[in-house]
Amino acid sequence: MASLVFSFSVTTRSSSAGASSPTSHSRFLPRLRKGITKCKLEPLNYDNGKPCIPVINERSFPTFLSLKQEADRKNDARLRIFSGTANKTLSEEIACYMGLELGKIKIKRFADGEIYVQLQESVRGCDVYLVQPTCPPANENLMELLIMIDACRRASAKNITAVIPYFGYARADRKTQGRESIAAKLVANLITEAGANRVLACDLHSGQSMGYFDIPVDHVYGQPVILDYLASKTICSNDLVVVSPDVGGVARARAFAKKMSDAPLAIVDKRRQGHNVAEVMNLIGDVRGKVAVMVDDMIDTAGTITKGAQLLHQEGAREVYACCTHAVFSPPAIENLSSGLFQEVIITNTIPVKEENYFPQLTVLSVANLLGETIWRVHDDCSGTFEPYLSLGID
Repeated sequence: MASLVFSFSVTTRSSSAGASSPTSHSRFLPRLRKGITKCKLEPLNYDNGKPCIPVINERSFPTFLSLKQEADRKNDARLRIFSGTANKTLSEEIACYMGLELGKIKIKRFADGEIYVQLQESVRGCDVYLVQPTCPPANENLMELLIMIDACRRASAKNITAVIPYFGYARADRKTQGRESIAAKLVANLITEAGANRVLACDLHSGQSMGYFDIPVDHVYGQPVILDYLASKTICSNDLVVVSPDVGGVARARAFAKKMSDAPLAIVDKRRQGHNVAEVMNLIGDVRGKVAVMVDDMIDTAGTITKGAQLLHQEGAREVYACCTHAVFSPPAIENLSSGLFQEVIITNTIPVKEENYFPQLTVLSVANLLGETIWRVHDDCSGTFEPYLSLGID
């Protein structure tokens, strides 16, 4: 018996010694082989714009975590990622970063518009992540997400996480006048009742939306991706000023300014006359001779940010950059943004941008690495406070 035990120990050690990486964990090796090095995301070449500049930053996203954390990783066979039809490209980039393949799923529409979903592989006992932003058409994509969640629940998935890079209806998060609905709470209830155990969202319109869910919510910020890109432009910190396009975005702009060498802050005071209609009144702060960086969570019709840019130029700003996470781009956003007021419009790919909507000043950054690393950390029950990830915004 003693010799049998000794033989087993030797076999186990020799297999570890023969590993080609610091650890022989079954999931860690595919991640190195299929990670950033192999899956290079080449920019698409369009004549009328710069569609994609993927962010690959080893300083913010190291190739591997500490060996102790990596040794505790669970079996990959228990993790599945499925994509809806709203943003298949982003889902593929996330899976590529994680060294995994997207799960097989069948999604189709009947002649009357009803949505049919069937998982084509087993998820029994698995940790399932469904990547589906509720971007336009919002109602179609939201309903598709709900049916995907229901399909996973009925297939006996152990945990279901709705990965929602863009959370639609987030602007209806409070009552500003009588007899209004709070649609953000309604959508949160729908996702919870469909069977989701957790939600992973990127740059919610307001933090209070997290409180509408009765399940855990991981709120990830897209700021590190945009900040990294701006840092590559080597703008002198003395020439920089961060601008909030409205009073409601001051907290977001202030946090952004602190990470840009504690840059000064300016605020555009606007008076909104109706939905998607804004009237700019005046500017709080000094932008004369400065490079102004306007920061917002989303651009819809671009009316607010365009009128803000006009005011900044009137006040003597040398250049104006527009930065946002979610590019909704409802008409006439493209006309407003390509009018020559902006040196560059920087967005992320939480919402897919149609090819015909690209214009020369547009730059699209990928949040695939950010969301991929967050999914690993949620799956492994890790905290987001590990030093390179302090800005992820995960508890």
